[in-house]
Amino acid sequence: MTIKAFLFASAAALSTASGAFAADAIVAAEPEPMEYVRVCDAFGTGYFYIPGTETCLKIGGYIRFQTDFGRDESGTSDWNTKTRAQIDFTAKNDTEFGTLASVISLRTEAKNPSGDNTFLNEGYIDIAGLRIGMQYNWWDDDMSGETDVLASNETRHNAIRYQYETDAFKAGIAVEELEDTARPNNVGIIGQVSGTVGVVTAYLLGGYDTDSEEGAVRGIVTADIGPGQLGVYGAYATGANYYYEESEWTAGAQYELKINDKFAITPGFQYFSKIALRADGDGFGGGDAWTGGVTVDYKITDGLKSKVSVQYRDEDDADDEVFGFVRLQRDF
Repeated sequence: MTIKAFLFASAAALSTASGAFAADAIVAAEPEPMEYVRVCDAFGTGYFYIPGTETCLKIGGYIRFQTDFGRDESGTSDWNTKTRAQIDFTAKNDTEFGTLASVISLRTEAKNPSGDNTFLNEGYIDIAGLRIGMQYNWWDDDMSGETDVLASNETRHNAIRYQYETDAFKAGIAVEELEDTARPNNVGIIGQVSGTVGVVTAYLLGGYDTDSEEGAVRGIVTADIGPGQLGVYGAYATGANYYYEESEWTAGAQYELKINDKFAITPGFQYFSKIALRADGDGFGGGDAWTGGVTVDYKITDGLKSKVSVQYRDEDDADDEVFGFVRLQRDF
């Protein structure tokens, strides 16, 4: 075989082999189109669509560092520091019954010397005005300052509530479990009504403790006056009960002076009548008290704010007290 013939034969063999390998070549698949997170503006700012669904999700929370002075849970010192971290998940979507919402709020608290505590702060389902699950009740809605004491005991429970509301009117009723070591198998019933006319908002709340068979009512009125907001309030208890047992009745006022968008000063005063329980536990006895103080709020920058509270309490048959706290909080 000549050199020329050998070269032609080799080229033909290589061509055949290349065709065989080409038949078995791996072809890369086309990449799946990427689904980017979409902003959901149907329920306000901060929501985004969960990919592949029509449900909108919002993630938020805060970190708080606070030093209390004058009163301490441990009873071993006159000051105490604590840190709280909370993260909130809110999911919403439209249904034939209106907006279906659910909230999961997780909280961790680190404080000395009682240690750390992690728990479900809130977890509920809300649809068509009906809310079911672990939730804060209306007794938690108090004034913007830190002078007032307008509720007793824990204000969040497993509960079923219904609230009807418009832009200027709200009315609701709730049944909740008030289980604790002092009140086993207890049930509470609360109802509230509130309305706004112009710059004035009025609020009336009532609660009944089925274990003690006692109840309490509370009223709050706020009005935008001048550069701030005036608030007056009062409460009355038929006897010691879960919702209010600080005194037989109380009344107070505060004025939130808004210096600018970042700075507010809120002085306040509250009077308590008949703060002592009778020996037989049936109603309130003697003794009065009053508290006066000031709360200062300052927004340092977007997402970072501070609060300082200084209060003075004068109580019959007890030493006068000066107490309060200094707080720094980062919201997101």
